Amino acid sequence: MQNDRIAELKNTVQQLLDEAKAQGATAAEAGLSVDDGLSVTARLGVVETIEHHCSQGLGVTVYFGQRKGAASTTDLSPASIKETVSAACSIARYTSEDEFSGLPDADLLATEFPDLDLYHPWDLSSEKAIELAIECENAARHYHAEISNSEGASVSTHQGISVLGNSLGFLQARVASRHSLSCSVLAQRGDDMQRDYWYSVARNAAQLESAREVGIKAAERTLRRLGGRSLSPRQCPVLFSAEMAGGLLSSFIGAISGGSLYRKSTFLLDALDTQIFPDFVHIHEQPHLRGALGSASFDSEGVTTRSRDLVRDGILKDYVLSTYSAKKLGLKSTGNAGSVRNLTLTSNAGDFESMLKMLGTGLFVTELMGQGVKMMTGDYSRGAAGFWVENGVIQYPVEEITIAGNLKDMFKNMVAIGNDVDLRGNIRTGSILIEQLSIAGEE
Repeated sequence: MQNDRIAELKNTVQQLLDEAKAQGATAAEAGLSVDDGLSVTARLGVVETIEHHCSQGLGVTVYFGQRKGAASTTDLSPASIKETVSAACSIARYTSEDEFSGLPDADLLATEFPDLDLYHPWDLSSEKAIELAIECENAARHYHAEISNSEGASVSTHQGISVLGNSLGFLQARVASRHSLSCSVLAQRGDDMQRDYWYSVARNAAQLESAREVGIKAAERTLRRLGGRSLSPRQCPVLFSAEMAGGLLSSFIGAISGGSLYRKSTFLLDALDTQIFPDFVHIHEQPHLRGALGSASFDSEGVTTRSRDLVRDGILKDYVLSTYSAKKLGLKSTGNAGSVRNLTLTSNAGDFESMLKMLGTGLFVTELMGQGVKMMTGDYSRGAAGFWVENGVIQYPVEEITIAGNLKDMFKNMVAIGNDVDLRGNIRTGSILIEQLSIAGEE
C-alpha cells in the first residue's frame, strides 16, 4: 500500500517537471510532502488538546537560463499543478539573472539509497496518547510536595513521505517517522518558583523513554533549580551540559556555512586548513547512521550526503555548502542544502561525573537565553542558568547571570568533551568544558 502511495507521489512530481518543460523552462526541481500524525496535551490531569495532523504541500522552482521563479500549492490536482508551474514561470521571466542560480551538478546527485531505518509508524490511538500524557504529568506532579503546578505533558507521533525530483532525472522518495514525549512542571519553595522540563524523541516509539521516566526527570530538574542565586562578576571555567553544548557547535556550523562565507560575515573567513580547536577535537558528519534523527542519503537538492570530517586534529578541513553558496565561492556542494546531518563531536573524556571533577570549581550551565552571538566577530554573550560547582561537587543553583567570551577563544580553549552524548537531535555531543569565560551577575 505504501509503495503504491510513493509511486503515486513520484508520478505527481514527474508530471510537474514535465509541465515545467512544456511551458518553456530550461530546468526545474520540485518537492512534494505528505504528512500525518497525532498530538495530545494534558494539563493537571485534564486533556487540553487533541490534534490530528494531515497535510500536503508541493513546491516547484523553474529556471529560464539564469532566471529563477518558485511557487507552491497544497492542491495536487492536474489543473493546480499546471497553474502552479505557470505562476513559477511567470515569476522567472521577470526576475534578474543570477549567474550562480541553477540545479546541482548532475555528477553530485545521489545514486544510492540505503535503508536508513527511518520509518517506524506508531499505531497510537487518541485514548492511549491521553493515557501516556496523563501518566507522564502525574509522575512529575506527584514526585515531590514542592511540585506546585504544571505546564502539561505532550505526546506526539508523526510520519510522512517526501519526494524530490529535478529535470536532470533525479526522482526519489524518503519515508520517515518521529515521535516524542515531553513534560514541563513548576516547583515552589516560599516565594521562589522555578520551572523546567524534559523530553524524549526517537524515530521508533519503542526507543522513547517511558512516560514515567520523562515525568520524573522533569520534576527532578525543576526541583534542583529551587534556591537559585546570582554570582558576583568573575572569570572561571565553564562546563556546558550536553544539551547546551550543541549550541556551540551550531554557532561553529553557522560560521563555516556558505552564506556567511560568501557574504564575508563570519569570524572564520579564510580559516580552511587552520587550527580552530585543540588537536584532540574531531567533528564529523555521519549522515547514514541507521535510525538517527539527522540521517538522509541526499540533501534537499538531491546531492548525495557523505560521511566526512569537518574538523580533524583541531584543523578546519571543510565547509558546509549548498549548490548556490558553493557556486558563489567557486567550489562544489558538500551535500548540506538544508542542514548538516548527525554532526558528531567525538568525546575525549569520561562521563558527566568525571567532567564535573575536571571542572573543579566553576560554572555548570544547563540553560541559555537570548541569541547573543555576533557571527562577524565571534563575540558571545548570553543569559544563563545552571549550578555553581566546587571541588567537582554541585553546591547550589545559579540564575540571572550572563556568560561572555569570544567563540574563537572558546573553541581554542576547549578542555574536554564528555561521553554523556545527547542523541535527541541532529547534533551529537557530550558536555563541553571551556577553560575560562567571563561571568556577570550581581555586583
